Amino acid sequence: MTPGSPAARAGVRAGETLLSINGHPIRDVLDYKFYAYDPHLELELQEGERRRCVRLGKDAGEDLGLEFETYLMDRARGCANRCVFCFVDQMPPGMRETLYFKDDDARLSFLMGNYITLTNLSARERQRICELRISPINISVHATDPEVRRLLLGNRRAGECMEHMRGFAQAGIVMNCQIVACPGLNDGAVLRQSMEDLAALYPQVKSVSVVPVGITRHRAGLYPLRPYTQAEAAAVVEQVEAFAQTCLEEQGSRIFWCSDEFYLQGGLALPEDEYFEDYTQLENGVGMLRLLETEWKGACLTAPQALSAPPFSLATGVAAAPFLQEIIDRAGESCHTDLNYQVYPIVNRFFGETITVAGLITGQDLMDQLRGQDLGERLLIAQNMLRHGERVFLDDVSLEEVSQTLGVPVIPVPQDGFALFDAIFQL
Repeated sequence: MTPGSPAARAGVRAGETLLSINGHPIRDVLDYKFYAYDPHLELELQEGERRRCVRLGKDAGEDLGLEFETYLMDRARGCANRCVFCFVDQMPPGMRETLYFKDDDARLSFLMGNYITLTNLSARERQRICELRISPINISVHATDPEVRRLLLGNRRAGECMEHMRGFAQAGIVMNCQIVACPGLNDGAVLRQSMEDLAALYPQVKSVSVVPVGITRHRAGLYPLRPYTQAEAAAVVEQVEAFAQTCLEEQGSRIFWCSDEFYLQGGLALPEDEYFEDYTQLENGVGMLRLLETEWKGACLTAPQALSAPPFSLATGVAAAPFLQEIIDRAGESCHTDLNYQVYPIVNRFFGETITVAGLITGQDLMDQLRGQDLGERLLIAQNMLRHGERVFLDDVSLEEVSQTLGVPVIPVPQDGFALFDAIFQL
């Protein structure tokens, strides 16, 4: 319990169980956050066999300050699907147990932005989402054609997706969606139908990202999939952009965007900043590089004169390396500074060379490919290479171990152009 919080001031004790708020049973974090919003509350608490009620007052929306054994006040709900493209199924053996857990929990969708498939929600849970106005939620759609979606998700209930989404739309729930595109399965005509069906639910379906399937080298015994060729990736981008333009003209929003990875795979230039509207789908890599560049330009414009930067290096994924090289070169010109640096594209040997994004680079690949290289006085890496809130890579190699092996400080940088500028020039 947070000291000095409304709950602490009211005399709530550690070890008690919260049963209800203003007569509403509290089953998990969603009930807690919804019913604890009001300024005047009556809490029903239990400790052992003893029950008691505590009344308290606070500002509307102010957190009660209670802490629970688990964040959800419950166990996270696991996935009931066997998706043909599931990345977890493509993980190598022997990794940390938590990396093999597949969550499909509507509460995490609302609270942390995770994507859910709707296949494990009961009618009562769907009703609760509507009653509590849990919005926005993030939905992995992949295809609206029922048969195709059943194949993709390996679940007979997968075909009910649009029925549930229409119910959410009628209840005013906002939805952000994603489509993991797989060559020959849910692109082409199937993708066209999916876009038409989802556009019909606008504005409740606020945004849809289309991302290419990720294929690792650990696919023994799994559904036969392959990455997109350059021509195929370019064709998907062209199809999505054309439909999005129609949506913009008719609805006032593009609604649909391809991820940066699709543009890079297709050998295409990224759209300009205004194309991405509110950047709703950044977490799916939609507009991430363009926003980075826009922020970077802002940092250049507001930077002090006569900047200098100690020699440095930057390690990133193969896909983004040329883009980063270009914008850093331009910064040196605009700041009239000769930058002494190297950008190193890291080939992903851990997951396979078809994985080209920075966020899946491991510590071992960094050490193997950068040992003996000219790294300057420090090595910059994307912060999302590390586990959230920790200092270890996906392969459990620590940041300190990489730094010691390479002989330079390794500095994680957030996905933000201003942060990258500050890290380079040590502002």
